[in-house]
Amino acid sequence: MVQKKAKLVIRGRPIRVAHQGGHRFSARVRDHEVIVDQPRGSGGEDAGPTATELLVTSLVACVAHYGHTFCKRHELPDHVDAEATWWADLGSERLQRVEIQVDAPQIPAELDDDFRDALEHCLVHNSMQDPPEISFDVRSSELPADVR
Repeated sequence: MVQKKAKLVIRGRPIRVAHQGGHRFSARVRDHEVIVDQPRGSGGEDAGPTATELLVTSLVACVAHYGHTFCKRHELPDHVDAEATWWADLGSERLQRVEIQVDAPQIPAELDDDFRDALEHCLVHNSMQDPPEISFDVRSSELPADVR
């Protein structure tokens, strides 16, 4: 269960996704570009990870980051790696299960529970446990001449 705290809400920077043809999209995050595509067997060109793979990547990277931060805060060696194995239920179009293996330095026994708590409190994990409100604003626009 996600522990509720006092709200301190900030607005994140916009993330822009633009269609690049086929199943490929370009996502602009701050000054970074991420290509999102489907595998060749699903009609794409495999030019980048799928959106679902990026969702799982966000989770496992967030968990690793929180583990790294915990270790630094407690003056422990801070090399933390993580790997996710995941399953999707294609019938209900959702992730069904994610297992995350965290490779971390030896955590002293008295800090082990705190380390595990830190991993479970990353922002992405919390958001998956208690989903955010999501809304859609569909705007129609004229298609470019080369797409019509």
